[in-house]
Amino acid sequence: MRGARVQDTEDEPDPRRWRALWVTLVAGFMTLLDVTIVAVALPSMQRELHASPTSVQWVVSGYALAFALTLVTAGRIGDAFGRRRVFLAALAAFVLFSAASGAAPGIELLVAARLAQGVAAGSLAPQNSALIQQLFRGAERGRAFGLFGATVGVSSAVGPVVGGLILALAGAGGWRWIFYVNVPVGLVALFLGFRLLPRVAPGGRGRLDPVGVALLGAGILALMLPLVLAEGGGLTRVWWLFPAGAVVLLAFARWERRVARRGGQPLLEPGLLTETRGYATGAGLGALYFVGFSGVWLVFALFFQNGLGYSPLMSGLAVTPFAAGSAVAAAVAGRLVERLGRLLTVWGLVAVMVGLGTTALLLWLVPSDTGAWLAAPALLLGGLGSGCVISPNITMTLRDVPVRMAGAAGGALQTGQRLGGAVGTAALPGLFYLTLNATHDDYHRAVGLSVGTGVAAMLCALTVAVRDWHRDRAGGDRSCPPETSHSHTHAGQN
Repeated sequence: MRGARVQDTEDEPDPRRWRALWVTLVAGFMTLLDVTIVAVALPSMQRELHASPTSVQWVVSGYALAFALTLVTAGRIGDAFGRRRVFLAALAAFVLFSAASGAAPGIELLVAARLAQGVAAGSLAPQNSALIQQLFRGAERGRAFGLFGATVGVSSAVGPVVGGLILALAGAGGWRWIFYVNVPVGLVALFLGFRLLPRVAPGGRGRLDPVGVALLGAGILALMLPLVLAEGGGLTRVWWLFPAGAVVLLAFARWERRVARRGGQPLLEPGLLTETRGYATGAGLGALYFVGFSGVWLVFALFFQNGLGYSPLMSGLAVTPFAAGSAVAAAVAGRLVERLGRLLTVWGLVAVMVGLGTTALLLWLVPSDTGAWLAAPALLLGGLGSGCVISPNITMTLRDVPVRMAGAAGGALQTGQRLGGAVGTAALPGLFYLTLNATHDDYHRAVGLSVGTGVAAMLCALTVAVRDWHRDRAGGDRSCPPETSHSHTHAGQN
């Protein structure tokens, strides 16, 4: 059965584009949800598999590491050899390794399956944003990116809720269903993707840059490994990997410029950062935002479960107002970004900082679990703000990128988010535990200081957003997406 074909003229957009979008969003939601959903099941995994705390932590951190390592290279492969082909292959692999994770008899095989699942997820993720750029233009592209941004934001926020619900319903051995649930959903998405995703003849065979792949992979690995090993003392034992990784990434940048000067095909074109307006700013803003955004969820889980004695399900439900607000605002923000531009993310950052900052104060100062109830409106405000940050920032970062390099650009953007998330998930829970030790288990103070530190990271993102907004005002409004890049839409695609 053949997939839909992209039309040959810009006046005739693919009639199946919205249905194809929903297929990619469902698949993307699964892969991003698996970053956070597993965290609530770690205690039951550890008990049933008789695993050490360090080894079971690799079920989460190994997936995140493999995910981040794969993004840019997989995006470039999709650009060169076909996004539909890469998407379907990666989705099939994700379903297979989800089943393998659920059936794993021991911790070693579970970690191995999760690493493979992370590679599949990282291969699938950049195809989502690239297919949006390929299928949509003008105002429709903003709305499509709005839905994509909602998927990114909500999948991270609802992971603890979904994980707690599955554990509550499945009972003993319920952690295996956290992986098994991906199988039927993934198979349906695979069938629909085969029918609906555009099948376009490649304009030519692309070439990968093996040296660039090796340098980028080594650099990202060096930066992330101390962070994913943080609970086992990785920050102190292998701290030297941070400067080593920076040196390797600098070598990667020099190599890519050399390849481009010689007329080759670099893994990540230098012009994305130096010539594509808004890309470098948006990538930096996204990385800074995810430092605070990703880390606070683990802190909340620790506070509600260990500090207040909530079940995993109740812990997840306590932060549901944020997820609900984020979902609503992200869908609406996709329409507003055309008129408001970067100002939308400025106001969104202010709202999420006020919401999370108020939540931190309430949980710190109000005794017992009364603070959790009082914090619900503040969490809702924070979620509404977050929906106006992630979705519009993705739109403004990627909309000027030529479609021929959309996969690599989307992969690099998500790599920055994953790096920021790794910093946040290592630093904020680390601060939480340090505060507990220093205050004789004062959970209220620990959550207040940790969430407050996450808000400080968002303040850095706000500074970047304000500077970009002022630059746009000085240079003329660019709120409407340009149409100039669409001349590349059908060059060298799937």
